[in-house]
Amino acid sequence: MIRWDAHMCLPLHPQASFAPIDQLKAAGLNYVSINVGMDMNPVSQVLSVIAGYRATIAAHPEKYALVSSVADIERARVAGQIAIGLDLEGAMPLLEQPDMVVLYASLGVRQIHFAYNRNNSVADGCHDVERGLTALGRRMVQAVNDAGLLLDCSHTGRRCSLEIMEASNKPVIFSHANPLTLVEHGRNISDAQIRACAATGGVVCVSGVSRFLGTPNPTAQDVARHAAFLADMVGVQHVGIGLDNGFSEEGLDDRPPGDFDRGFWWPESAGYARGISDIRYTPVDTWEKLDATLQSVGMRPDEAALVMGGNMVRVAQQVW
Repeated sequence: MIRWDAHMCLPLHPQASFAPIDQLKAAGLNYVSINVGMDMNPVSQVLSVIAGYRATIAAHPEKYALVSSVADIERARVAGQIAIGLDLEGAMPLLEQPDMVVLYASLGVRQIHFAYNRNNSVADGCHDVERGLTALGRRMVQAVNDAGLLLDCSHTGRRCSLEIMEASNKPVIFSHANPLTLVEHGRNISDAQIRACAATGGVVCVSGVSRFLGTPNPTAQDVARHAAFLADMVGVQHVGIGLDNGFSEEGLDDRPPGDFDRGFWWPESAGYARGISDIRYTPVDTWEKLDATLQSVGMRPDEAALVMGGNMVRVAQQVW
């Protein structure tokens, strides 16, 4: 069984420690998608982060493998490595050029979404005014499909995400998003979004972020509750895990250069009274407990295995 975390965040710095990746591997994880930049990060920072992460991976082939296929993940599992893919959160680092998608793919990016909370020239953010997918956005959907990357709708406006899913000819995912019906928050997704994702053959991956789970100190039980809700709605074959753990490191400043406005990207009106500084995450050892916890909410062992990675493996085989 391949255990798959669809999204996590190291410090966005080329010298970031991979100690959290080691912790995830020790907790039984086989694949993790690591963020390399968001809409607020300039291309210079994104490329510096990619270069740094790739250098760390290359320096430790006994521990890490940068992968581009499910077969690569399986080889890494057999070799005792943790498989790694990179992901991009927002279209601004694409510089309005669909050809940039292929460039990022060649550097190890396996997954992308088009807006981080706020609108841009491609797509709408979930904390901004609804407009819908732009004409450039439709070209970007085609570029991502053609490049064989996972198309992600996390952080994206509701109408816009529905239009992305309608335009895509490949399964679409939410790498870290939770049901709005369970917790009212702009980052959580509606029943219509969940059903549309399933209709593409895609997967909704439950986030482990406290605010989106609706509890100040989230646990494996909270993640399982949201997973069970999704499974009941659209079937267990459309549920995954993307805990979205974020890690900081003393001495590393990973803020975007210049005058960075946290209140714009995480608006107080959307419930971010202190930006994201008060966010808490499910602990890394959630992965050690998740199998049994998913079964405790009514899933069979084979169904729990699908949620913990099997469903994302299926989608990656179709897309990559």
